[in-house]
Amino acid sequence: MTELIPATGSPHADKAVRFVGHVLTRCQQDKGFAARLRRADNPATEYQSWDLLASFGIALEYDNQRLPYQTVAACIARAKSTANGDMTLGAGIARCYSDGRDSDQAKARLRRLLACDDIAELCRILRSQLSLIDSKAGQALDYQRLLLQLIGFSGNSQRIKAQWAQEFYGQRDGGSV
Repeated sequence: MTELIPATGSPHADKAVRFVGHVLTRCQQDKGFAARLRRADNPATEYQSWDLLASFGIALEYDNQRLPYQTVAACIARAKSTANGDMTLGAGIARCYSDGRDSDQAKARLRRLLACDDIAELCRILRSQLSLIDSKAGQALDYQRLLLQLIGFSGNSQRIKAQWAQEFYGQRDGGSV
């Protein structure tokens, strides 16, 4: 599969690595910080993550720049992960169900993601999906990959959606692609 994810060393990839690493470390050291990020997953209180986002040079006024970082930061804070995982989003959806990729519920969740037209809708739908993955999949997501996919969604949504479908259907056991 042709990757849309930028290679290591690109500005987006380096920023994603730094951001995810920072959030993982701070959430372990500062429970108040983690609580603010969890609360920031709500549109009414999303401003609670803006200091973090601004410190990474993210333009807060643009949804396509702000929402990917905010969504991933909240996901990390909720998951209480200690390190970046290696499970992809598509594989994570499949792992939530005993039938894996053959589950009608898993397919419905994937189809709902694939039906998203813009980053705001996608991040809204992802909130519940990421919570489900955290509670049922038993493995940490690759937050860096997810962040890069969300950043790229606005310009290349079809390619990102194809990646998620490939991740979902690519492995019989629902493992990482």
